[in-house]
Amino acid sequence: MKESAAYNPKEVESKIYQKWLDSGYFNPDNLPDQNGKSFVIAIAPPNITGSLHMGHALENTISDILIRYHRMKGFRALWIPGTDHAGIATQNVVEKDLKKQGLSRHDLGKEKFLEKIWEWREKYGNIILDQLKSLGCSLDWSRTRFTMDEDYQKAVKAAFEKYQSEGLIYQGERVINWCIKDQTALSDLELEYVEEKGKLWHLKYPIKGSDEFIIVATTRPETMLGDAAVAVNPKDERYKNMIGKTILLPIVDREIPIVEDVFVDKEFGRPATICPISRLLMKLAKS
Repeated sequence: MKESAAYNPKEVESKIYQKWLDSGYFNPDNLPDQNGKSFVIAIAPPNITGSLHMGHALENTISDILIRYHRMKGFRALWIPGTDHAGIATQNVVEKDLKKQGLSRHDLGKEKFLEKIWEWREKYGNIILDQLKSLGCSLDWSRTRFTMDEDYQKAVKAAFEKYQSEGLIYQGERVINWCIKDQTALSDLELEYVEEKGKLWHLKYPIKGSDEFIIVATTRPETMLGDAAVAVNPKDERYKNMIGKTILLPIVDREIPIVEDVFVDKEFGRPATICPISRLLMKLAKS
């Protein structure tokens, strides 16, 4: 028996997909209205910073199954394609490209740098759409959008104005992830945590009006100058009698109180210093 040639997806799948495109059935406007019902999925727009990964493949395979199922059931099924500008992430990849040329965004200035961003989008934005086609996704390509399209920008501004007028957008006190390179706040999703071996410093805080002192252990001795209080666990018998006393903050001799707080871990063995941010976090946690 003669062995068949190895399956070559490039020769077969591209032809099948082209037939699907030519049929026009990805566009619900070309489908008969069989049951008067519609079914719509807006794609979670992939970032234009690179290529699709396995997560995209999984998500879009599931969406494709849902769209095709409803299309076969007689729904006017629409799957809307598009890409995301991914502002900070795109800025980073463009800056890396500029660095290879010995340039930075500051060398170019705002307007020229924005031009480079758009050049990147024109060059790489369609790669992702071509990958979705290679997956066989039945998206209505006539409705392809980009998150920086003018109409989308207007829609975002209108939505935010509406939310603000209804009191749903407000400025609150939160701890943020500040990027010293990009000079902006970053999402938790953008962070990469790295464990490092540190050193535990033990600092003596003298108690005012006595020869006693309380020892605080910390990995960040440089934050000492901003301490607003020293907290001890009220159930810790070693420090219970110190609650309410005042200590003198070393170096600056500023008076700060010893307070009780159940957040302090007795098992750690030492009290905890409280800076203004820590106090805010504890307040938020208790509210």
